[in-house]
Amino acid sequence: MNDNPLQGLTDVALQRIHELVDSNTTIGSPITTAEGVTILPISKVSFGFASGGSDFPSKAPKELFGGGSGAGVSITPQAFLVIKEGNVRLLQLADPAKTTADRLIDALPELVDRLQELLKREEKKPAAEP
Repeated sequence: MNDNPLQGLTDVALQRIHELVDSNTTIGSPITTAEGVTILPISKVSFGFASGGSDFPSKAPKELFGGGSGAGVSITPQAFLVIKEGNVRLLQLADPAKTTADRLIDALPELVDRLQELLKREEKKPAAEP
């Protein structure tokens, strides 16, 4: 530990925050269902940190130190990445700031994929004989 008590206090607090907030917190561990669908949770991670301290005058040979630190972490789920049969979809959780037009634009790629699948199915059907 460093000779400066405030530096040591800050280092310990930041080390604990680092243990909490890593890449596995932002992009979660994959979840695989029995049907072969893989789901990756995606989260927003925010944190704040503060520390402070002071040396107090002392007649003793050792200086007196008082200090403290604190931190807060917020983890908010944002979306899920769904992988099924080679297709990848992003399922966003509701965002109250989005308008209906924004939601339609977000859904457009999925709609195009479904239309393409439907057209491929129609092409594969044999023509009805008279």
